[in-house]
Amino acid sequence: MRTAVVTALVDDGIGRNIENQLREAGVDTSHIVWFSTDAKGTLHNGINFTWAGKGILPSVTEYYRAHTPIRELVAGDIDWAGMFAQGVRWFHTGGIYTLISPTSGAVAIEAMEAAGKAGTFRSFDLNYRSKVEPDKDRARAQNQKIVGLTDFLVGNQSDFGDALGEECEKVSKDESFEVWLEAYSVMLRRVAKKYPNLKIIGTQLRAALSADLINWAAVLYDVAEDKLHLAVTRENVEIADRTGGGDSFASGVAAALLQGNSIADAVQWGAAHGICVQSTPGDTTMVTQSDVVKEVKRAISGGGVSAMR
Repeated sequence: MRTAVVTALVDDGIGRNIENQLREAGVDTSHIVWFSTDAKGTLHNGINFTWAGKGILPSVTEYYRAHTPIRELVAGDIDWAGMFAQGVRWFHTGGIYTLISPTSGAVAIEAMEAAGKAGTFRSFDLNYRSKVEPDKDRARAQNQKIVGLTDFLVGNQSDFGDALGEECEKVSKDESFEVWLEAYSVMLRRVAKKYPNLKIIGTQLRAALSADLINWAAVLYDVAEDKLHLAVTRENVEIADRTGGGDSFASGVAAALLQGNSIADAVQWGAAHGICVQSTPGDTTMVTQSDVVKEVKRAISGGGVSAMR
């Protein structure tokens, strides 16, 4: 499917390298906003470093987001109406971008409003990070505005509390998955009533047994049908890199729905894509749609993993 990115980069060797990597993945880069900088690198391209973790040592990510061009964007810099007039079917943003600078929230709201006017389906991942915005009150105030413009909302129970102010009943880690799911579903229904624009709410569920061994599941709540759809739970899965599992869940759901699949199918695609991406290094996908479909079939049938020769 055709995909484009809207972001900002410094026009230097690093920025052009990032652009080329996006182009290699088939992403349209024509909507990148390019900034110049001085010889000192006063403005620079943001990067992060992630150690995947091993055993009892958890993964750690170090962020370098200060003085990046994406923080410099303000409302009015991007022609959203012109972009959505080209027939964009789905627009996605998330809580890291919306809180990354004093102006980024206004840019995201402007985009979501324009998308809504154009009839574009809108998704938003709460994705709360205290390293981006330690002030939860500010995060909640910003996100409440954006959730009011959202069709598909992604967030786990801690995201809803930290980023939106919607607390989920506390469940002991020793309780069963069913008990946790009941508490989560009560919160989802409360959020859906508060934000009647929402059509789908969901999340991936990752239980880390160690840095490289997890249980993995996913859930989507169909607001109109008042129905929870669960993906097959995968237990004791060895992973290579947990980074990107959540984004891959959301993009898997989007790919399924954009191709006319049901919400019940979409949650399976999201879970399958998320676990496949965690089985490869890095946080961007290295698998194809056929790999995702095969993993859905394998998980549903309860099959194992065999070598392909």
